[in-house]
Amino acid sequence: MRFRVLGPVSLSPRTPSAAKPRALLATLLVQAGEVVPVHSLIDELWGTEPPRTATTTLQVYVSQLRKVLADSGGPAPAGELLTRAPGYLLAVPEGEFDLPCFERLRAEGRAAYQEGDFAGASRLLHEALALWTGPALSGIPHGVRLESAAIRLDELRMEVLEQRIVADLRLGRHQELAGELLALANEYPLRESLHGHLMVALYRTGRGSDALRVYGRLRHSLVEELGVEPGPGLSRLHERVLRRDPSLDWQPPRAARGDGRETGASAHPGVPRRAAGPVGGPLPLPGPPPALPSAPPGFVGRHEELAYGEKALRGSAGGDPVRVLALSGPAGVGKTALALRLAHRTADLFPDGGLLIGLRGPQGRPLSSAQAGAALLRRLTADVSGDPPTDPEELTDRLRRALRGRRMLLILDDAASEQQIRPLLRAFAEGTVIVTGRRRAAALDGAEHLGLDAVRPQEAVELLLAAGGERMAQDPAAAAEIALLCEYFPLALRVAAAALTARPHTTPAALAGRLRDERTRLGVLREGDLDLRSSLLTGYQEAGPALRRAFRLLSLAPAPDFTGWTVAALLGTGRAEAEETAEELVRAQLLEARGDGQSVRYGFHSLLRVLATELREAEPDAARTRRDAVERLGRAYVALARHADARLTPGRDWRARPAATAGENDAAAVVGASPLGWFREEATGLVETVRQTHAAGLWPLVWRLAWSAAGYFHARAVWEEWEETHRLALDAARRSGNTEAEAVIQYSLGDLAWQRRQADRALRHHTAAQHAFELVRDRTGVARCRIGAADVLLGQGLAEPAARRYGRALAVCSAEGDARGEVAALNGLALVNLRRGRPEVAGRHLEQCRRTAERLGDRRWTEYVRRTAARLAPDPARRLSPVAHAVEVRPGMWLIGTAVPALTPAGAA
Repeated sequence: MRFRVLGPVSLSPRTPSAAKPRALLATLLVQAGEVVPVHSLIDELWGTEPPRTATTTLQVYVSQLRKVLADSGGPAPAGELLTRAPGYLLAVPEGEFDLPCFERLRAEGRAAYQEGDFAGASRLLHEALALWTGPALSGIPHGVRLESAAIRLDELRMEVLEQRIVADLRLGRHQELAGELLALANEYPLRESLHGHLMVALYRTGRGSDALRVYGRLRHSLVEELGVEPGPGLSRLHERVLRRDPSLDWQPPRAARGDGRETGASAHPGVPRRAAGPVGGPLPLPGPPPALPSAPPGFVGRHEELAYGEKALRGSAGGDPVRVLALSGPAGVGKTALALRLAHRTADLFPDGGLLIGLRGPQGRPLSSAQAGAALLRRLTADVSGDPPTDPEELTDRLRRALRGRRMLLILDDAASEQQIRPLLRAFAEGTVIVTGRRRAAALDGAEHLGLDAVRPQEAVELLLAAGGERMAQDPAAAAEIALLCEYFPLALRVAAAALTARPHTTPAALAGRLRDERTRLGVLREGDLDLRSSLLTGYQEAGPALRRAFRLLSLAPAPDFTGWTVAALLGTGRAEAEETAEELVRAQLLEARGDGQSVRYGFHSLLRVLATELREAEPDAARTRRDAVERLGRAYVALARHADARLTPGRDWRARPAATAGENDAAAVVGASPLGWFREEATGLVETVRQTHAAGLWPLVWRLAWSAAGYFHARAVWEEWEETHRLALDAARRSGNTEAEAVIQYSLGDLAWQRRQADRALRHHTAAQHAFELVRDRTGVARCRIGAADVLLGQGLAEPAARRYGRALAVCSAEGDARGEVAALNGLALVNLRRGRPEVAGRHLEQCRRTAERLGDRRWTEYVRRTAARLAPDPARRLSPVAHAVEVRPGMWLIGTAVPALTPAGAA
């Protein structure tokens, strides 16, 4: 092993001699393969008072460490220390690092034990323990992270040691274990589990009196030092030793396979075999009923969910209690905590106790139904089969006999699928089951479903205050912000509270500041063995390659929620396939479906979006992938926005070409009957897509997107978005040297300035646009600019110059077939004649304007002309005065008075 942390920290062949570089090495090693933020490294190396030069000094240490890694003495570097925003990542070959080797052997040993291969488990766990050369991470100064990691690793070592001891007890190695356990009991005088193993080993080697003395010494120590009695399990073992219970004697396997696995029933160490059990079947455990884990400390909120779940388990209004309550929700939402809370609140319903069975093995892989059944059998009985039953009927039969007559609660935690748990449910006909899982177990017949999401804001703050202690309570504003930045997600809130507790020098406000940056948020939400990123990754890692790709790419969705066509554009697939992919992501709790009863939109929980973005940016060709996806999305938005714009403001874009029939049909299906409604729903995403395409350097898409939305911006007076998108579009047009694009954007910016009563600016834009249109010989564009300039002049009270421009523009628009331009020019001439005091002439222009607007199919302009014409009616009470009254000069735009006119937006119709 070149890298060691399971003992003194070392790097072979040469370990840095100075303490801080060794501490840096250790900090990076315990998070090998992950980015460790710079601020975390500084906290670890210097604590609460880092020097002003901490960042520079850290860079020096990193350089030194890279040199040590490069001079490893082998054909290849020992590892690679990479710079990855916002910190550093140490890549280490797994076979040369003791920690992942230990974790692999530990997982394999646990799996072998669960399968009844005690000899294999003992061997693997012996190998895991042999990697240790002393206390974890010793020989270096510890900051908060290293101290937490050292505690966790030492506890893992004890867990592995105890599992190896239990495997050896299963194999009858009592004599060999007695001496080792005596030494361990002396080293850990208050660890009850070790003393229990020692009592069993001594009893089975004929030293019952010594076993009793072990119990007496432990009880004395516990009472003297802690003021508590030994736990119920050890007390029962003491009673059985006192009465020389024959069930404590070791029972060798009835038969053994060549590989050391049991094929018959064998006694669990310290657990008696009952003579009176079903012949040939599992033997129920003696003593008190099985117990669930304690209710999670600091549980707050979830009042409605608890009430719903308890009502379902107890039954109400004469209804029967449910047999299966299925809790579903994303990782880290608190499903297991709620299940345990419910179990303890309804414990009176289950006199035979309860059990929690985890349905995942090492590295979070789902157990098969046979493995899950075998795990349940081991918890319920003294029978351990060498090979879990592969036949579902056999498994069901064995479980049914073990559970016969028991009124108990079974929690099946973290189920992967209905198929995994069906054999267990069929066997458990007389009990109640709570199933937790990320996916909704919709195919379970008769199950009551309860979906969990983030807690309510006030509950989130309560959870933070309960877990974060007095310091959190002293700054309620920061606590509320932390809750918001954690998106009210229970696991994220607990990690945030733990991060504050682990750093006595940090304030809640400082923690909130670190959480504000999305790029580093998941790195901040990690403390000890609480790791939000790892929890969120579980669902992603179980998904297939196509779903993982979709999860990553959808992080580019430009709005908080989006529809199937956005999914299709980002993934580069058809709509039907895209919507099925989105639904699969919803079922996997990687995406949310948000419906209003008529349509469905999809969206990320914000923490999952952060994870998806991290994963996407970590891909080898991330920049190219991002650019391609943004380009597909931009093209889709352009096609849809053009269609919606043509329906909302017919003829506005005189440059538009008729779309292909298939594409037009697709766009019509997406936009629907309300183009204005479509724009309202998609405006946020459209503006963000303009930003994304500009950032990606997709210049033609930038100005096409902005121009296609200009009609909506005008109709709804959405000035800020209009300004931002068109400034980016103008920059894109100039960067690409596209005079025509620059002309249309300048023209639109002139219209925006006119709406905002910025006359001089509007004239400058229209003049620049007219010059550019002349360069590209776009006569219609030139005419539109003349109309825009005339509108400005008319607003300034300069009716005669305005009339000349309207007249010239009308002639060109009529010749070019630009009906939209004709409507605007005729309307302008009508307004000029109203100012001249010639309402009859104005009425004739308005009538021509109305007919042209009807031919164009523009309802907004048609209704506007009718309103204006009605005000010119012979009825004096309704007649429009050219001086004293406001004149609506366009749909939703008003000219007030004549002496000092001004333009005021009145909201679009």
